[in-house]
Amino acid sequence: MNLLIFSSILLWIVVIIQIGVIFALARQIGILFERVSPVGAMISDSGPALGDKVPALVLPDLNGSGLTLGAGHKGRSQLVFFLSTSCPICKALLPALKSIRADEAGWLDVVLASDGREALHRRLIETEALQDFPYVLSSELGMSFRVSKLPFAVLIDQHGKVRAKGLVNSREQLESLFAASETGIPSYQAAVAGLNS
Repeated sequence: MNLLIFSSILLWIVVIIQIGVIFALARQIGILFERVSPVGAMISDSGPALGDKVPALVLPDLNGSGLTLGAGHKGRSQLVFFLSTSCPICKALLPALKSIRADEAGWLDVVLASDGREALHRRLIETEALQDFPYVLSSELGMSFRVSKLPFAVLIDQHGKVRAKGLVNSREQLESLFAASETGIPSYQAAVAGLNS
């Protein structure tokens, strides 16, 4: 009888250790997925194609009097970043956008875009100190670019043409839009596919 009790206790200890090991492995896999995120923005085939001219759009700006997007803009490139007030990845990328805006101020304007209730966006502007960014609230803009997942970014050149676009989850993916614009290769995935063919 004592042997049966001892073996039962020993088996429970082994099960508890296995649960701990499985939890630790699952955590490590999660960390690995964060570190090995896809390189480059994930291109979307919907919406305006690369090279298409964006018609001049005059949109209301929550931080100013108005904003011209696309062909009618003042000869500077624009990075349009689509975000949501409830998107944690969008909020995590805001410091990167502030840095990009400062680093690329000579040629690039960073525009934040969303839709929804204005009060929620005003609260986000206040809590994240986004007063210096043009902030467009327009569901039509998201529909014209066919934005279905967030965060999404579109790089429009100084002539109003779409140079790069895609789903972005990290600073590296944001910066890949600039590399795509400079090289003419739309994404890392397209470059790899070109090497393999």
